[in-house]
Amino acid sequence: MTATDHAVTLVHTAARAASDKLAQHIMAFDVSDQLAITDAFLLASATNDRQVKAIVDEIEEKLRDLGEKPIRREGERDGRWVLIDYGDVVVHVQHEEERQFYALERLWRDCPLIDLPAEVTAGSAGPAGA
Repeated sequence: MTATDHAVTLVHTAARAASDKLAQHIMAFDVSDQLAITDAFLLASATNDRQVKAIVDEIEEKLRDLGEKPIRREGERDGRWVLIDYGDVVVHVQHEEERQFYALERLWRDCPLIDLPAEVTAGSAGPAGA
Protein backbone atom coordinates (compact mmCIF):
# COMPACT_ATOMS: atom_id res chain seq x y z
CA MET A 1 0.00 0.00 0.00
CA THR A 2 1.24 3.50 -0.73
CA ALA A 3 0.03 6.99 0.04
CA THR A 4 -2.87 8.05 -2.14
CA ASP A 5 -2.49 10.69 -4.84
CA HIS A 6 -4.71 12.93 -2.72
CA ALA A 7 -2.38 12.55 0.28
CA VAL A 8 0.67 13.34 -1.88
CA THR A 9 -1.08 16.45 -3.24
CA LEU A 10 -1.75 17.61 0.31
CA VAL A 11 1.85 16.89 1.31
CA HIS A 12 3.21 18.89 -1.65
CA THR A 13 0.89 21.83 -0.96
CA ALA A 14 1.73 21.85 2.75
CA ALA A 15 5.46 21.51 2.04
CA ARG A 16 5.37 24.47 -0.36
CA ALA A 17 3.49 26.54 2.23
CA ALA A 18 6.01 25.63 4.94
CA SER A 19 8.89 26.47 2.60
CA ASP A 20 7.30 29.84 1.79
CA LYS A 21 7.50 30.66 5.50
CA LEU A 22 11.15 29.53 5.66
CA ALA A 23 10.59 26.24 7.44
CA GLN A 24 13.66 24.07 7.79
CA HIS A 25 14.26 20.34 7.45
CA ILE A 26 11.06 19.69 5.49
CA MET A 27 10.50 16.02 4.81
CA ALA A 28 7.58 13.68 4.28
CA PHE A 29 7.11 9.99 4.96
CA ASP A 30 4.68 7.52 3.46
CA VAL A 31 3.42 5.81 6.62
CA SER A 32 0.49 4.03 4.94
CA ASP A 33 2.01 0.57 5.45
CA GLN A 34 2.67 1.24 9.14
CA LEU A 35 -0.48 3.11 10.17
CA ALA A 36 -4.10 2.51 9.25
CA ILE A 37 -5.15 6.00 10.33
CA THR A 38 -3.15 8.15 7.91
CA ASP A 39 -1.11 7.93 4.71
CA ALA A 40 1.64 10.48 5.25
CA PHE A 41 3.52 12.57 7.79
CA LEU A 42 5.00 15.93 6.87
CA LEU A 43 7.71 17.25 9.19
CA ALA A 44 9.00 20.83 9.28
CA SER A 45 10.82 22.89 11.86
CA ALA A 46 11.48 26.51 12.77
CA THR A 47 13.90 28.35 14.99
CA ASN A 48 11.33 30.19 17.12
CA ASP A 49 7.74 29.93 18.35
CA ARG A 50 6.44 32.77 16.17
CA GLN A 51 7.80 31.14 13.05
CA VAL A 52 6.18 27.82 14.02
CA LYS A 53 2.83 29.61 14.24
CA ALA A 54 3.40 31.43 10.92
CA ILE A 55 4.20 28.13 9.18
CA VAL A 56 1.08 26.51 10.64
CA ASP A 57 -1.09 29.44 9.52
CA GLU A 58 0.31 29.29 5.99
CA ILE A 59 -0.18 25.52 5.72
CA GLU A 60 -3.77 25.82 6.92
CA GLU A 61 -4.49 28.65 4.49
CA LYS A 62 -3.07 26.80 1.47
CA LEU A 63 -4.86 23.57 2.34
CA ARG A 64 -8.09 25.50 2.97
CA ASP A 65 -7.71 26.82 -0.61
CA LEU A 66 -7.93 23.14 -1.67
CA GLY A 67 -11.11 22.70 0.39
CA GLU A 68 -9.37 20.87 3.25
CA LYS A 69 -10.11 21.46 6.92
CA PRO A 70 -8.10 19.99 9.78
CA ILE A 71 -9.81 17.26 11.76
CA ARG A 72 -7.74 18.18 14.80
CA ARG A 73 -5.00 20.60 15.79
CA GLU A 74 -2.82 20.16 18.87
CA GLY A 75 -0.12 22.22 20.56
CA GLU A 76 -0.84 25.63 19.08
CA ARG A 77 -0.91 27.46 22.41
CA ASP A 78 2.74 26.72 23.19
CA GLY A 79 4.03 27.09 19.64
CA ARG A 80 6.70 24.46 20.19
CA TRP A 81 5.14 21.53 18.35
CA VAL A 82 1.92 21.88 16.41
CA LEU A 83 0.26 18.81 14.98
CA ILE A 84 -2.39 19.33 12.29
CA ASP A 85 -4.39 16.23 11.35
CA TYR A 86 -6.02 16.24 7.92
CA GLY A 87 -6.94 12.56 7.97
CA ASP A 88 -4.84 11.46 5.00
CA VAL A 89 -1.91 13.61 6.14
CA VAL A 90 -0.61 14.60 9.56
CA VAL A 91 1.58 17.69 9.63
CA HIS A 92 4.12 18.21 12.41
CA VAL A 93 5.63 21.69 12.73
CA GLN A 94 8.18 21.73 15.50
CA HIS A 95 10.53 24.18 17.14
CA GLU A 96 14.04 23.05 16.23
CA GLU A 97 14.76 21.97 19.84
CA GLU A 98 11.73 19.65 19.89
CA ARG A 99 12.63 18.38 16.43
CA GLN A 100 16.07 17.32 17.57
CA PHE A 101 14.85 15.89 20.88
CA TYR A 102 11.97 13.79 19.53
CA ALA A 103 13.67 12.97 16.19
CA LEU A 104 10.52 11.78 14.42
CA GLU A 105 12.51 11.21 11.25
CA ARG A 106 14.49 8.51 13.05
CA LEU A 107 11.31 6.93 14.35
CA TRP A 108 9.88 6.69 10.82
CA ARG A 109 13.14 6.11 8.93
CA ASP A 110 12.01 2.69 7.69
CA CYS A 111 9.09 4.29 5.87
CA PRO A 112 9.62 5.52 2.31
CA LEU A 113 10.22 9.22 1.83
CA ILE A 114 7.76 11.14 -0.32
CA ASP A 115 9.57 13.20 -2.93
CA LEU A 116 8.94 16.89 -2.42
CA PRO A 117 8.87 19.57 -5.11
CA ALA A 118 12.32 20.89 -6.10
CA GLU A 119 11.59 24.38 -4.82
CA VAL A 120 10.93 22.94 -1.36
CA THR A 121 14.01 20.72 -1.15
CA ALA A 122 16.29 23.43 -2.53
CA GLY A 123 15.52 25.75 0.37
CA SER A 124 15.36 23.12 3.11
CA ALA A 125 18.45 21.97 4.94
CA GLY A 126 18.98 18.25 5.60
CA PRO A 127 17.30 16.31 8.41
CA ALA A 128 17.60 17.69 11.91
CA GLY A 129 19.98 15.83 14.13
CA ALA A 130 21.45 13.89 11.22
